[in-house]
Amino acid sequence: MCGIAGFWGSGTRETLAHMVASLKHRGPDEHGLYISKDESVAGGVYLGHSRLAILDATCGKQPFVDEKTQTALVYNGEIYNHKEIRRELEGLGHLFVTSHSDTETVLRSFLEWGPGSFKKFNGMFALAIHVPVRHQLWLARDRFGEKPLFYARTQHGFCFASEIRALTLWDSFDSTIDMGNAQRYFAWGYMPGGRTLYRNCFSLPPGSWRLEDLRTREERTERYYFFKLTPDHSLTEEKEPALVEELRALLVQAVSRRLLSDVPLGIFLSGGMDSSAILAAATRILPPNQIDAFTVGFTEPSFDEAPNAKLVADAFGVRHHVSYLSLDRMRSESLSILGRMSEPLGDASLVPTKILSAFTRQKVIVALSGDGGDELFAGYDPFLALKPALLYDRFMPKAVHKAFQRAVQFLPVSDKNMSLEFKLKRFLRGLDYPASICLPVWMSPLTPLEIADIFETPLSAEELYEDALTLWEKNRNYDALQQSLMFFTHYYLPDDILVKVDRATMMDSLESRAVFLDNDLVTFCERLPDHFKLRNGTRKYLLKKALHGWLPESVIRLPKKGFGIPLNRWLREMKCSPSVESGMRNTEVLNMYTRHLWRKGDHRLFLWSFLALQVLTVNRENLPMNYETINGI
Repeated sequence: MCGIAGFWGSGTRETLAHMVASLKHRGPDEHGLYISKDESVAGGVYLGHSRLAILDATCGKQPFVDEKTQTALVYNGEIYNHKEIRRELEGLGHLFVTSHSDTETVLRSFLEWGPGSFKKFNGMFALAIHVPVRHQLWLARDRFGEKPLFYARTQHGFCFASEIRALTLWDSFDSTIDMGNAQRYFAWGYMPGGRTLYRNCFSLPPGSWRLEDLRTREERTERYYFFKLTPDHSLTEEKEPALVEELRALLVQAVSRRLLSDVPLGIFLSGGMDSSAILAAATRILPPNQIDAFTVGFTEPSFDEAPNAKLVADAFGVRHHVSYLSLDRMRSESLSILGRMSEPLGDASLVPTKILSAFTRQKVIVALSGDGGDELFAGYDPFLALKPALLYDRFMPKAVHKAFQRAVQFLPVSDKNMSLEFKLKRFLRGLDYPASICLPVWMSPLTPLEIADIFETPLSAEELYEDALTLWEKNRNYDALQQSLMFFTHYYLPDDILVKVDRATMMDSLESRAVFLDNDLVTFCERLPDHFKLRNGTRKYLLKKALHGWLPESVIRLPKKGFGIPLNRWLREMKCSPSVESGMRNTEVLNMYTRHLWRKGDHRLFLWSFLALQVLTVNRENLPMNYETINGI
């Protein structure tokens, strides 16, 4: 895993060195710079790389340059099918200079197939390729956006990087906050659809490539992959046994591909179904006594999954490493963790994910994770609420709904993880809005009405959720479950879950690999009919069937808990004084904070999201930190 950065236009070698140095946590092993005097660009093209060596430590150094064409690549990620692609390229006459570097495979694939090569990759990646003979700079990102890639374009040039913090070191970066995007952040809990907090700064969408024509200054972005449900209705219940066996084989294959590593590797084990499934599959490939599993436990019972993880680890006899954390320690580290983010994220599970990553990195450099399983197999609580929501919306008079909603507000605020009170209030607030946006509102830190109270120039609900509305309209023929699956896979997964995991793991130079996002496994899920994902109130129906005989039955029956922290209590104990941005009403923010302190309301999601934003914006003039230029480059 690595960090990449670069630009054309304004900037110098020292600028690039500072940008790469700011990404050292992503790649502490090596650093490299590339400068091409492309005559179409004043100053040339600059590419930089910060490396975490996983494969071919000796020969996989970057930037990687093809001697014949002088095409240069900087690349962050792992291509799990690179050996198969390499054999195909060798059959086409390509001569490789490395023994088993996927970096060289990526570059030679592009030289052979151009942007068509990105469709062939089974893995995670963010890359930049300079083709000097054509005066082109290409960017590309993997199908679901496991690896980040940000860019900014001004009249003075163009820059890109793995993290926004590196972009801020570019000479022409505009650090002006886009208040419309700040509102969208509070409406979603994360930045949706390629937006960022800053004006003229964007995230390349997952499954996309971008071309910068250095001669004409034209730009072009295209989507080469788009997750789409294509249910095969010939897959009836009679075919369930065959589907179970196919799913098992795909899980083993996906895990086997992700065990490719020249450095120590382990597995995140929460005790939930997805991580347990990965461990079970791994034991069919490796002896259990060669497998390391890592768990973080908590002292608060409603948040602790360590006993479940121990049950699974003991069942397989793997080497299980557990670190029990006091919630006070986690709270004390939360602000420093938020401070290391260069973008706001309203997902508080960032904190335990970071602490788990630091613990895991003490023994291994790569960790397999279960991210994507809930989105592909319908594992979240809202999937269970879809049918009741449809019935409620159809038969409940609006006046009665409002009265019921007011009555529910009198329920005492609970500090427990995913309490019934919390879920009930969330369920009812979502039903205030059309079906096309009720899901993001369900999960949002603020409703459109609350945003209108806090921001001086508020956006409409349609503007706040235009991405969700566009996706809904594009798939109007889908049923409620399918629309929800599309929402989670297109927004919540890439813009929240994968952002959280990438930033948390990379803070400690740990590479995370999402098993469920394997190309073949995803294609299998795309064609599964609804009743194999959600049946009679059973989420992840087919996955659970596949795990019978693999996992202890008690694990399969466990309710989903999630990776949470006691936000309600923490936020009451922090006793902070919110400081708002220009364009926000201080009195309204303080009112919500005061109501939360006195248990008059549950504003945990807003206050945490606000804290994540405040940590960045209060000190944003210091964002271009004084990084030392890397020695020797």
